Amino acid sequence: MKDKIFEGLQKMGKTFMLPIALLPVAGLLLGIGSSFTGDSFVSLYDLEWLLGEGTVLYGVLTVLKDCGTIVFDNLPLLFAVGVALGMAKAAKEVAALSAVVAYFMMYASLTSTITNFGNIEKLQQTPGLIASVLSFEATMNTGVFGGIIMGLIVAALHNRFYKIELPDALSFFSGTRFIPIVSAFAAVIVGMILAFIWPYAGAGIAWLGSVVAELGYFGTFLYGFIYRALIPLGLHHVFYLPFWQTALGGTAEINGTIVEGAQNIVFSQLANGQVVDPEAAKFFSGLFPFMIFGFPAAALAMYQTAKPERKKDVKGLMMSSSLTSIFTGITEPLEFSFLFASPFLYFGVHCVLAAFSFVIMHFLNVGVGLTFSGGLLDFVLYGILPGQGITNWIPVVLVGIIYALVYYFVFRFFITKFDLKTPGREDEVAESKMYTKADYQAKKAGGTTSNEPVQDEMSHDIIEGLGGKANLVDVDNCATRLRVTIKDGKLVDQAMLKSTGAAGVVVKGNSAQVIYGPKVSNIKSNIDEYLASSTNTAPASASSVKPSNPADEMSADIIEGLGGEENLIDVDNCATRLRVTVKDGQLVDQAKLKSTGAAGVVVKGTSAQVIYGPKVVNIKSNIEEYRNGKL
Repeated sequence: MKDKIFEGLQKMGKTFMLPIALLPVAGLLLGIGSSFTGDSFVSLYDLEWLLGEGTVLYGVLTVLKDCGTIVFDNLPLLFAVGVALGMAKAAKEVAALSAVVAYFMMYASLTSTITNFGNIEKLQQTPGLIASVLSFEATMNTGVFGGIIMGLIVAALHNRFYKIELPDALSFFSGTRFIPIVSAFAAVIVGMILAFIWPYAGAGIAWLGSVVAELGYFGTFLYGFIYRALIPLGLHHVFYLPFWQTALGGTAEINGTIVEGAQNIVFSQLANGQVVDPEAAKFFSGLFPFMIFGFPAAALAMYQTAKPERKKDVKGLMMSSSLTSIFTGITEPLEFSFLFASPFLYFGVHCVLAAFSFVIMHFLNVGVGLTFSGGLLDFVLYGILPGQGITNWIPVVLVGIIYALVYYFVFRFFITKFDLKTPGREDEVAESKMYTKADYQAKKAGGTTSNEPVQDEMSHDIIEGLGGKANLVDVDNCATRLRVTIKDGKLVDQAMLKSTGAAGVVVKGNSAQVIYGPKVSNIKSNIDEYLASSTNTAPASASSVKPSNPADEMSADIIEGLGGEENLIDVDNCATRLRVTVKDGQLVDQAKLKSTGAAGVVVKGTSAQVIYGPKVVNIKSNIEEYRNGKL
């Protein structure tokens, strides 16, 4: 039960990264547009002639600001789509479309219920509860929670019904076509329910936010400590997001509009040229001192305490990880380099220092926000450029220098005092070395005669380290990790995974996380392509492996009728037909396809259409899952 909960939270946290990944771009547009058109910046540098209202450059920058703002204004909808897309087992595009439909239907139902049965005047007494959302006026602002709720509901309905078979008279609406319909009906019901319960939920969230605020610096400390302590479990997204995007992080009135969520407050104040509220920025500003200054110093300590013969190997890892931390605020490659060597160094030292960083920034009234993480890019855009008078960014640098010294000496002391096996100090180099990409490629070039590309060999080793292809259920990624659902966690070979360049491996039940840093997106794409290719499977013939159920057997026969797996380029469907792109149309066996129940087969060049009628939606889904080895 515990493992299932962890697996579910891990998967949900992963889906948050889809909309969150948009924030750096949106924030970049908003930050540049707001910073260079703000009255304080223009007047400070006497640039009215260049950036004043009415100039061409002012117009261009305003366009950038508006384009960035629209993303932040519609984050709940993006979360609905992202959660549904990420949680869906198959036919993800259908889940995404259904989430859009459901989100709009939910708000239509919610708004109409309030109008006809609610008391707007009473509801408006709760700050931020009533607002204008999308095209709906005087409705409840459910924030990203509303988007997440609809995304989860749509995903659950999708996974339950995407292969449903309806009676013949309604068979056109079978399979994936049923999902937008059932999602719409569910959204109507959810909207009506939320109209009555959300006022209490909204009041409860506002109350929790006030409790966090009333805890003062201790509340800030708890936030910072828990945030960093959850990093190894990959559940930090689930923890911090409500503070960033809901009333848990605060509520403020800005230019007559009620704004909820710390991140939204900060960016709204920046966009309006107002001084950033430290009470909102306290959820972000504490990241900068240890990400830009502290961690590189810790990396220097680990490099200097490495064995002399290992320093050359460790130097590349520490340097690349430090630069990643400085510029982007992605710290996991460094964090996992010492987490397993000394959990105390991570939880007892680093998490405590990080928590105090949040407290110190809060105490000094620093107002620097961010879109993604506490790297130099965010610091410059949302700290330095808006100006000291807006963000009070100078204390970040002063405290950061002190933190660099603290991290260096504390890490050096614990590593040498307790002989911690940080990179370069391991007893068995082959097992614990954390290879850089260059190390990995050099290793492969010198130790294999395979003609496969390096990324194919790396994908092969990762799959083997995860227990083999047969042990995989689902492979996905967030910003820095492969997030894998497996059949048996005991089959995971952590040493092998680390030899591919992984900074760390976390296994909980049937969930595995493999930390590669920002390059994980390409690694995951390479794995997808490797799994989809026909050259990486065992050389067993189609006839030697009997499918395990009728759906598998039919899918195998259809694929064979289309010329085999190696002849397929793309498989899709319309209302009644499989529409397939093949490499060689002459390999299509029409008689074989008709034996599977096809009413007809049309082949034109490299295009084949196999007519099955309305049930084709489920047939296509079965083929898709069969090819992915998930049935």
